[in-house]
Amino acid sequence: MTTRTVARIIPAQVTSDGAGVKLKRSLGSSNAARHDPFLMLDEFFSDEPSDYLAGFPSHPHRGFETVTYMLEGHMLHEDHLGNKGHLKDGGVQWMTAGRGVIHSEMPQQEKGRMRGFQLWINLPAKEKMRPASYQDISADNIPRLKLSEHSEAILIAGRCEINTLAATGFINGSDGQHLSTDPIYIDLRLHAGESANIKLPATHNTLVYVYEGSAAIGDSDIASNNSALLSNGDTLQIGSETGSRLLILAAQPIGEPIVQYGPFVMNTSDEIEQALRDYRDGVLASA
Repeated sequence: MTTRTVARIIPAQVTSDGAGVKLKRSLGSSNAARHDPFLMLDEFFSDEPSDYLAGFPSHPHRGFETVTYMLEGHMLHEDHLGNKGHLKDGGVQWMTAGRGVIHSEMPQQEKGRMRGFQLWINLPAKEKMRPASYQDISADNIPRLKLSEHSEAILIAGRCEINTLAATGFINGSDGQHLSTDPIYIDLRLHAGESANIKLPATHNTLVYVYEGSAAIGDSDIASNNSALLSNGDTLQIGSETGSRLLILAAQPIGEPIVQYGPFVMNTSDEIEQALRDYRDGVLASA
């Protein structure tokens, strides 16, 4: 058994995206701030409507997957395939852009709190031009694992073991789900003074993002709004003296070149140029 330790801390940077939505970006703040196959991780969190009301009007993607997890708020997804999904408290939308998708994500509230995350997961070269797909997952369909009276794990994707309890997320490769990177996505909520022992595949790259409180991994303390990229290993031990909420993300690395231009993530510059031509010519998302 090898216990994972913190190899690098990436503080989230304040930025904006879409039509001016204010957010904090840890992964993806630079080309060096990635953890294969994870490309980008954004946190949006505001009680001020002017920070989010402009939303994310219609825009394209190619070559990767997006996972949007809403803690609080209401966002509407619509895409060129005719998919329409209302993302509400605790819900998840999992979109595989593949060859191409054109979609919008627009707030459906005029006041109140909007809080959540968007994660980008790369696709291997052989899958970058696969047909686009979309899943809308409501909060009541996402498994929750009770760890103690006050601590729990919300299991969005993948399989692992937490405190000797088998844990399986909603997205897990069954029912025809195609997940070549075998992603694991857990929202872990630890009460003050409690801890979790998590067994993860040794082949997976792993990171944690602390979004409330602070957490300890080995000799390292991770403050709120920081991503911690972890060393190799098959066991992750996390504790928190003050209480913490954090995302645990793990997946099989791809190990291929990455060339990114905004919403397009491919393997070569020529493929990026082709994506730009396809978008200009109106065939980006053609079958």
